[in-house]
Order: sequence, then structure tokens, then C-alpha cells
Amino acid sequence: MDGTTDRPTYGGRLRRCPGGKTVTPESVDQDAAMLRHRLAQQIADEGKVRSPQWLEAIANVPRHEFVQEFFTRVEDGAGPTLWEPTDPQRSGVRRWLELAYTDSSHVTQLDGHLAPFDVTSGVNGTPTSSSTLPSLVVQMWEDLDARDGDRVLEVGTGTGYSTALGCYRLGDKNITSIEVDPSIAAKARQSLERVDYHPHLIAGDGLNGVPDGAPYDRIIATCALRSVPPAWIEQSRRGTVILVTLSGWLGGTGLAKLTVTGTGTAEGRFLPGYVSFMPARAHASQPATIPVLDDKAPLRSTAFGPDVISSYGAAQMIAQLAAPDAQYLQLIADDGAAEHLVVQDDSSYAHFAGEPGNWAVQQGGPVQLWDKVEEALAKWHASGQPNLDTFRIRVTPDRQVIDVAGWTGELPTRTIGGSSTG
Repeated sequence: MDGTTDRPTYGGRLRRCPGGKTVTPESVDQDAAMLRHRLAQQIADEGKVRSPQWLEAIANVPRHEFVQEFFTRVEDGAGPTLWEPTDPQRSGVRRWLELAYTDSSHVTQLDGHLAPFDVTSGVNGTPTSSSTLPSLVVQMWEDLDARDGDRVLEVGTGTGYSTALGCYRLGDKNITSIEVDPSIAAKARQSLERVDYHPHLIAGDGLNGVPDGAPYDRIIATCALRSVPPAWIEQSRRGTVILVTLSGWLGGTGLAKLTVTGTGTAEGRFLPGYVSFMPARAHASQPATIPVLDDKAPLRSTAFGPDVISSYGAAQMIAQLAAPDAQYLQLIADDGAAEHLVVQDDSSYAHFAGEPGNWAVQQGGPVQLWDKVEEALAKWHASGQPNLDTFRIRVTPDRQVIDVAGWTGELPTRTIGGSSTG
């Protein structure tokens, strides 16, 4: 473990804060050291992290070196989300440092290409890369159960902050990290080198793993996937632990902990709690097409409405397993009225009317989508509505399934074509 705490900032460059005051690397480093120790103490006091070794990593790895610029969400109420660039020059050094050492995620890229450096004022966009909140990053490292000497593959380098925590605790020679976006990978490499960490970094598709470093003892992903890539299991050994967020197009999500049991096989379960990551780009949904609704289709009552999809939990995951290629759309009319649709690309749809507790559904297209969802949810209810962390996950070379108290749902293994965090 690398316990060095006095690391350079900004590569020795001087920064100017508003008002013309010169901020030296030394003064920034002193403030940052105080703030990250405060962050580590806060996370410890809240009971989010158990391990003294990982708390020590938070207290010693300079997060500000990995978030030298990021987007801050502007809470303006209505309309698309507005993101403002944040860095030492535009926000002031103290404000930037304070934000860097909050237990919060910071968006570092929008729409797959836009960085804070590229804009001068607030912009709209969809986050495609971020620095995940430190407590969650370290909770995942804890859940991975990595031991001294373990070889770890991290999928989704992002800013490199999570990578740096792994380097601090396990040694950089044991860490391999892969990032799908070449520009993000290059920035992460610079940040890691600036704080004197030199893991094996690769720019490429993490869904293919990194064969050069295999076999791995642990694999951790900081992006969400619809299913487990076979390459990860191929690059593991019996007993390898894989930690990955399994998510989908209806929003169901859970942090899965799997153990490789043999050639092409693994099994495990979802861990308690809520975890959500940006999807790997090959697993992200494509823009949905609104189908032509058949006004003559029968409208019938249903015990399960779209509120099942919009509330996190086991029911949402069940609905997603029953209709894995479907997406949920909420259309807002000019008068503020909401229209609820579940659609998939073969023009199948479920169109809802009513309100919670009194829903009706109208279906069209080649597949009766909501019939499948209702059947699965009815079985889940009949079995006592077990929590998500009781669901069992089984991976074989032929299929990947989730077993839920007598009902089995299958994970989709078809990909579309990686988001990054860290």
C-alpha cells in the first residue's frame, strides 16, 4: 500500500483565483489535505465505510486532481437540466475544492463529447461520464473483498479517482483499468501520473476485458450493464469475484456480486441498497419511437400501472425482466397532463390511463407487453414480494438468468453497439 500523502498539485503550475490573488500549489495542497480528511471522517461517522484501510485511502488520495473541472447541476425547476462548468478560475479555488471533497458525484462529460472546458456558460445535455461519490466508490471496493496481492480489472476508468483508490490500497502494479473513451482515458492517465500512480491503463471496450492482464482475481465495473460480458468470466479463475451493476431500459438496477464457479459460469446475488451507474454505451437504450396508437384496441383495468416502473425496487426489476427490450415514456402535454407508455422497437406498446390504484391499459403491436409484466408481477406477489437482495443470478455460456421464488427471468445478452465513471 502506498501511504505517501505529500503529492504535487497542478504539476507545479500557479493558479489565479478571482481578485488576482496567486494560489500556490502548496496552499491548495494544504487546504485539500484538510478537506479530504474531513470527508473521510464524515463517511466514517455516517457508517458508510467499514474498513480503516479504505478510509485511509479517502483521506490520502487527492480527489481534486481528478476533478479539476466538472459540471454542476443548476436547479432551475422546469425544463431540461442545465449544467454549469466548475473549475478554480470560474468558481474560485475554495468553492471548487469544497465541491471536490463533498460526498457527491460530479459529471465530467455530456453527450459523449462535451467537457466543461468546452463551454463558457450553462448548457443542456445528458451525462456520459462522472466521478462517482467517494463513499459509494469505496463501498464497492469493500464489497469486492480484494485481498493484498489480488489482480484487479476495473472497467470504466473515468476520471481515474476510483483507480487511484485501488492503487493506494492494493498497489498500482495489481490494478488494470480500461476506459472506452480515448479522451477520458488520456485525462485519467495524466491525473494518475501527476499523483505518481502507474497502473496498467487501456483505452478500449471494457466489455472485452483486457486479456493481457488475465487471469484476474477481482473484476469491478463502474458502469451499468444489461448482462455480464462472457469475456470477463473467460479472463477469471475459479473463485474470482465480479462486482457489476445490472440495469436495464425500464430503470431496474441492482449491484450484483458474482463468483466464478467454472468455465463460463458464475453465480451470485444482488447486494442490499440502491446503486445506479451510467450505462455502458453498448448497453444503453436507443431513442424510442412512439408507436401509432390503435384507438379501437380494448381498454382494460390492470392491478399494475406505470408507477411500478417509476419506483425503484424488486417490482421494477421484475417488470424489466419480463419486458427487457421495452422502454418507459412519460409524455407531458402543454396543459401539464402526463401520458404513460411502455414501448419497444417492434411497435408493441402498452398505453395507460388513470391514476395510481385505478389504472387501465391498452395494448397494441405484435407482443402484449403488459400481459408479460402482469404475469411476472403476479407470481412475485404470490411468493410474498421478496426483496431484490434475495434474487439469485446464474450465468452459463448459453444464458444468464435471475431466479425469483419460483419464477425465472432472463437477462438480455444482445448489445447495441460503454459510459464511464470513476
